[in-house]
Amino acid sequence: MATKTIADIDVAGKKVLMRVDFNVPLDNGKVTNDKRIVAALPSIKYVLDGGGSLILMSHLGRPKGEGFQAELSLKPVADRLAELLDRPVTLGPPEVVGPGTEELVAAMKPGNVVLLENVRFCPGETMPDKAKKNPDGQLTFDQRETLYGFVQALGRLGEVYVNDAFGTCHRKHASMYGAGKIIQAKGGPAVAGFLVEKEIQYLDKALSNPGRPFVAILGGVKVSDKIKLISTLLEKVDRIIIGGAMAYTLLKSQGVSVGKSLVEEDHVEAMKDLLARAGDKIVLPEDNIVTDDFATGKPQTTDGLGMADDLQGMDIGPDTIRKFSEIIAGAKTVVWNGPMGVFEKPDYAAGTKAIAEAVAQATDAGTVSVIGGGDSATAVDQMGLAERMTHVSTGGGASLTFLEGKPMPALEMLDQK
Repeated sequence: MATKTIADIDVAGKKVLMRVDFNVPLDNGKVTNDKRIVAALPSIKYVLDGGGSLILMSHLGRPKGEGFQAELSLKPVADRLAELLDRPVTLGPPEVVGPGTEELVAAMKPGNVVLLENVRFCPGETMPDKAKKNPDGQLTFDQRETLYGFVQALGRLGEVYVNDAFGTCHRKHASMYGAGKIIQAKGGPAVAGFLVEKEIQYLDKALSNPGRPFVAILGGVKVSDKIKLISTLLEKVDRIIIGGAMAYTLLKSQGVSVGKSLVEEDHVEAMKDLLARAGDKIVLPEDNIVTDDFATGKPQTTDGLGMADDLQGMDIGPDTIRKFSEIIAGAKTVVWNGPMGVFEKPDYAAGTKAIAEAVAQATDAGTVSVIGGGDSATAVDQMGLAERMTHVSTGGGASLTFLEGKPMPALEMLDQK
């Protein structure tokens, strides 16, 4: 079954409640990177051009439901969106929902745009997360009341619900799930925006019908964060390239001396079993860039894998770059999630840069490349390679959840064709 999108419904004369991801960087009250805003424009313009009025919802930062905080206000976002649309964008009241917001929405005409204040100012937005912290795993009566009240207040604002915030689709938050359910209960549609549709298409195709060889590239800090992903991908891919700090736990499980490198000691034995099960599907580094002190030390290249006790791994080495790049060059599908080293520091960015270039070159030659958001997306963007990738996901955590095959209620609740 395919998920319905706004292209499948009539928005003329309707008030459309749309969840977007405008969690953008700010500096002195100005948006410093508007890519997430730009990414939502196709859905926004479709509603406005179709004769609908638009109520937008987003979070910004983590205000923890403690009420209005000026530094996390969406006013700079409203200002930037107004510039991009060349039309006014009205920012909702500081309390997010309530009589003032409802009066504002009631007065809207087709083509009007209202951006609600940061939904995370309200405790109800992230209330579903609180259940995990309670002894019985359930919300208390008061917590349920808070959640229900906020969901109802959001749901009253719209006749149509649109989810175009893929970066938050792994969270069952009020604006991501409950608001859409309320609109469905009223008989209205709950559909995906064009950005979410695109994300689903590329990620689903990468998993269900990939061109082969299918190569996954995994990096980042903790292997514990990606054990489920590795296990899932082992059944689907031809090779899994592993770099970044997470590789040191796997290398130690093979008896390699990794010095002071970051190792999750409680996962070393599990990695022995995983590598035994994987056979030659998992490809690990052959050499590393190391240092004796991250802040003041100079980078060194190991001769082979082992490193002295006073050294710590920071990036993959030149031999590893060559090996990984050869595998990538022969791939027909590549999925990449996680950098190869501490790419934020120039001394340790060569590995991530080289792998990004290898993926870009493979894409130029016809490979389908999917960059799984987060630090990988940041890296290819900073290196000016994003336009050469087939698809760069807007959601690191969401893409990881999708690739792992975990439930995603925010997507599953949407109407199906």
